[in-house]
Amino acid sequence: MERYYFDSWTLADRSLMHHAAANGEILGLHKLIEKGDSVNISTIDGVTPLHEACLQGRLNCVRKLVNAGARVNARNIDGATPLCDACVKGNVDVVKFLLQNGADVNPTLLSATPLHEAAMRDNWECVQILIEAGASLEAQDCHYGTPLHVACFKQSTECVNVLLKAGAVVNARKILETPLHVAAKYSHIEIIKVLVDFGADLYIRDNQDNRPVHYAKYQAKELLQFHESNAWPLLHLCRCTIRSNVGISRLKFIKNLKLPELLLGYLLFE
Repeated sequence: MERYYFDSWTLADRSLMHHAAANGEILGLHKLIEKGDSVNISTIDGVTPLHEACLQGRLNCVRKLVNAGARVNARNIDGATPLCDACVKGNVDVVKFLLQNGADVNPTLLSATPLHEAAMRDNWECVQILIEAGASLEAQDCHYGTPLHVACFKQSTECVNVLLKAGAVVNARKILETPLHVAAKYSHIEIIKVLVDFGADLYIRDNQDNRPVHYAKYQAKELLQFHESNAWPLLHLCRCTIRSNVGISRLKFIKNLKLPELLLGYLLFE
């Protein structure tokens, strides 16, 4: 998932347009465009000036390039689009601008989607924006699994919360491994609690035939052992069942129901 970019001076085919975009030199960018230089020129690795501007969070340059005809869904050698790079940076304004100008929130043939990239960097605000734009919660990255797996791997409690509230499948599998297995390996108590609250299955075994409790240590292990040996409260089971029956695509409409605030908070985990 990690993508590494060469130092700006080591790319023999890196143009002045790339340099201006990466460094936020809006006047220089304007002059190059006026001179007729292509805004879609790419390096040997397929990196365009728009990729550079997004990776550095240069909103003015991003706006200038897109308005001048830059391809908003251009791919680099890794298949990453400018939106992926904007999510790496975590610049909310750049992410919003790209989405408003035709950026594909679910680009195909990618090992890591923009949502994976945002979760990997703990950019929970970008995660929220992408979800609202229709990002797939169950897209699989070849290395980690779903965005929820990634958030657990990076131990990002905020991202885990945002993804689960939006309807991410808590028991999604990556080579039989669930997000709870991942959280247990890091013995992250807060994330384990959240996953369990959202209905994580304590008894699923991974490809090593291990349950999450087999990986946890200290207090995290005790917590999982407690949940394994005690029945879940009916209140908890009812909430999980209601949310499951509502369905992922309709969870966002729960807040619009004419229900008491206490009940809405209960259903929305607030």
